[in-house]
Amino acid sequence: MKAVLLIFVILLGVWLWRSSRPTRPRQEQLKADDKPPPLDMVSCAFCSIHLPAAEGIKGNNGVYCSADHLAREEHQG
Repeated sequence: MKAVLLIFVILLGVWLWRSSRPTRPRQEQLKADDKPPPLDMVSCAFCSIHLPAAEGIKGNNGVYCSADHLAREEHQG
């Protein structure tokens, strides 16, 4: 009986100690706050693939995904 009472007192002490500590944000909440903002997307004027606007190559007729597509489209028409 003394052992059960001792275990109960220890568990109660641990529970009180843990509940009195200041709460820290969980790792999942930290990761959610660290997400970068969404990127602006554009479509290639040659093949219609979507890519981030910062990676696009600007031409006379629009934005292209590669220099090859820029050259093909700009010299065709």
